[in-house]
Amino acid sequence: MSNEPLRLTVLGSATPYPSADNPCSGYLVSGGGTRVWVDAGSGTLGPLQRHVRLDELDAIWISHLHADHSADLLTAYYGALYADIRLAAPIPLYGPPGIADRLAGFLSNTPARSPIESAFAVTELTDGHQVTIGQLTLTSRAVAHGIPAFALRVESGGRTLVYSGDTAPCAALTELADGCDALLCEADLAQPPAAGEYVHHTPEDAGGTARAARAGRLIVTHVGRSLTPCQAVARAATRFGGPVAHADPGAVFDLANPLL
Repeated sequence: MSNEPLRLTVLGSATPYPSADNPCSGYLVSGGGTRVWVDAGSGTLGPLQRHVRLDELDAIWISHLHADHSADLLTAYYGALYADIRLAAPIPLYGPPGIADRLAGFLSNTPARSPIESAFAVTELTDGHQVTIGQLTLTSRAVAHGIPAFALRVESGGRTLVYSGDTAPCAALTELADGCDALLCEADLAQPPAAGEYVHHTPEDAGGTARAARAGRLIVTHVGRSLTPCQAVARAATRFGGPVAHADPGAVFDLANPLL
């Protein structure tokens, strides 16, 4: 067993499409030698390979099926089966209900269904789903995004990371994040939306969720294009008194060290 601490590596954090220097949402979460690709947004497969090959992943976890969180599963499928990768077994893939058929529909242009299961061993998430993968324990909760969507709690070596996925502020996320060392929280909205349209956080909401959850620190991500990362961090800090950072592409957060 490796002594590697729980670590978050940001592959990308842009929305709703990649910028010239920032892919969409995607993260590598690692600890104790276990490596999980969390969200596979457009453009994230490239930087993932700086750290781990597809055949070295222990699992993939997908929050929801919007393209800025899942589109690179399509290229990962081709990479896993038709290039220089030789899988010993399909990669465990955890995602929302219907994920296998959705991927098959994109990949197939014939009456026959694409054999998604040859590349991915799919498990559909449910509210409260929990699985231990190597040295990481993953707990998923259903959150409020208008479609099936999940947040994730990762625990390893006494440290805890929580990722919001895409969601409005909700009790499920606050409960999941309770007492976590770090909350990676989306901050898509520049302003609160009209009544009934709330499916994301503002930066202030992200700060409020972190405060309510008693998080050790807050990392804002998925910042909408009408905001700069610096603006999002400053606004989140008006609601949360702990350290606040932005999920810059390429950034590495070591959860054993509160300053990194």
